Amino acid sequence: MSAKESIEALRNKINYHNHRYYVLDDPEISDAEYDQLLKELQELEHKHPDLITADSPTQRVGASPLQEFSPVEHTVPMLSLANAMSPEEVLEFDERVKKFLKSKEEIDYVVEPKLDGLAVELIYEAGRLILGSTRGDGYNGEDITQNLKTIKAIPLLLHKRGVTPVPRRIAVRGEVIMAIKDFELLNKRRTESGEQLFANPRNAAAGSVRQLDSRVTAQRPLDMYCYGIGEIEGVTFKTQGELLQGLKAWGLKVNPHITLCKDIREAVAACQKIESMRETLPYEIDGAVVKVNWFDLQNALGTISKSPRWATAFKFAPHQETTVIEDIQVQVGRTGALTPVAILKPVRVGGV
Repeated sequence: MSAKESIEALRNKINYHNHRYYVLDDPEISDAEYDQLLKELQELEHKHPDLITADSPTQRVGASPLQEFSPVEHTVPMLSLANAMSPEEVLEFDERVKKFLKSKEEIDYVVEPKLDGLAVELIYEAGRLILGSTRGDGYNGEDITQNLKTIKAIPLLLHKRGVTPVPRRIAVRGEVIMAIKDFELLNKRRTESGEQLFANPRNAAAGSVRQLDSRVTAQRPLDMYCYGIGEIEGVTFKTQGELLQGLKAWGLKVNPHITLCKDIREAVAACQKIESMRETLPYEIDGAVVKVNWFDLQNALGTISKSPRWATAFKFAPHQETTVIEDIQVQVGRTGALTPVAILKPVRVGGV
């Protein structure tokens, strides 16, 4: 076997085991065996530097620190979602959808957990990751490609297994998060080293992704779930459900707690089920997203200002805690007005 063939075989093995471990959470080999494969690849590439490619597993970390992030324009805007604060408002959303479509037929919906992280976009050309960026203001973000490449749940090369062909170009959208247990371990280490603590997992994820030195990002336990796309060339999907299956077939991580619903009543029930799971999930969520399933209906509905008509975010009630008033102090204002100020026993709410 030639050096090129050996390198290609090792890359395929490592990519396969990365997918098993970081996406499927079902590893087939030990960490030691994985490290040995990576070491073999590093040694071969060191002997044959002309065979090193940008999508090699060895190239996830190692670029020089940046001076600043370059701006990136999204070809399809990354819009924010309108909020529904109650089941009744989700039902009203369905009524608006039917009214706009001039239809009385029931609408298929997809309900997904609304992860509390940082929205990003991944651009793949011919299956290779060429660009990663933040959402920014929805129209322009920042180039954080080197940092996103350090996240092992993100494939550098899309899988070609399955019946869905790899598109010529695709903008995959998702949420970078940090699991709660990983966040707690990270803060514990920062406490021991005298560093400032992160307030919550979302801030930790966002701060980690926006490091100018990707080597710092590589040390942070980040994860990513994909939920949608912007532009796409060479492949078409009819529904959100089909798209999610395509993303999984290409090796991208998709949340397992997604429900296809035949009408809005099932969608509301799915939202409430996700809310009941909130305290048991390994990551933080702040709601559920309800999307019209069929893309032709999404296109017909279009957008309003900065949000789509075809989706809404059912926001969960904020975390609440009970505390006690330890003292009441009276402050004197400039005009002599007396203002009582309650001194509360500190409690943690949502990581703060």
